[in-house]
Amino acid sequence: MDQPKIERVLRLMKMMTGNVRYTVDEIAERLGISYRSVYRYIDTFKEAGFVVHRTESGVYSLGKESRYFKDISQLIHFTDEEAHIVNQLIEGLDNTNALKQNLRRKLSSVYSCTSLADSVVEGKKALNVNRLIEAINTHKQVNLQGYSSSHAASVRNRLVEPFGFTTNYVQVWCYEPESRLNKLFNTSRIGAVEILEQEWEYAAEHHEGFIDIFRVSGFEQYRVRLELGVMAHNLLVEEYPLSVRDMTQIDEHHWLLDTQVSSFAGIGRFVMGLTDDIRIVDSPDFEAYIDQIFDKRPYRKNR
Repeated sequence: MDQPKIERVLRLMKMMTGNVRYTVDEIAERLGISYRSVYRYIDTFKEAGFVVHRTESGVYSLGKESRYFKDISQLIHFTDEEAHIVNQLIEGLDNTNALKQNLRRKLSSVYSCTSLADSVVEGKKALNVNRLIEAINTHKQVNLQGYSSSHAASVRNRLVEPFGFTTNYVQVWCYEPESRLNKLFNTSRIGAVEILEQEWEYAAEHHEGFIDIFRVSGFEQYRVRLELGVMAHNLLVEEYPLSVRDMTQIDEHHWLLDTQVSSFAGIGRFVMGLTDDIRIVDSPDFEAYIDQIFDKRPYRKNR
């Protein structure tokens, strides 16, 4: 069996032993294979001595009475204590390590469990995040009760279809039928999450926007190039670790940041605090944005 097939078999095994269960069609979609291939893999499990269960709703799982089930499930899933330890180990990494956030994101997406969420968020927010995870896994609409919107300066309920999280569950991607838009909602601003009986109606419209290195999201992308001095470079890498992927060193004291941003808001806040150590390069739209923010005050664009 070649490498891609082995990976698919292992992913399928995880899906069939996890807390969340899937139909054949859902498995096929997530693995990027045909439903016939899913059935062939399931037959392979049976031939290997696994007991396969199928519910009336068409959901498949490996029976706990299967040979080696306990060993496999322990390899695949974290206990609450294990998830907490893993989180603490990741937290121990220096903030300048670009892999830190990637590890968090991959672990939370691979294991589809609430234990990792509980180790990252606490209190009422953890309860809301876990309910959102449940709604995503079961494809249910939710009512975000008492959501406090900074843009609209209002607190009201929002009917949405949640379908994904940003790093550390800080925000949740949702499709809002009222506005017909995909939006990010801050989990800290949600009063409570009510899972509704209504299943997703707009799954085809679910699309995650682009999140830039400054953690600003949107559906547009704008190229910005900056020449950074030592101070600006160090602060950027410390505060926004993913910036290293878009950075090249010019000489001992200067770096070039060439990146795509969702808007000028995030990168603008960073630049305005370090104008003496940053030069805008071939980015006229961003340069005009900075000039406007400074209300036409002198701004050193060139050293």
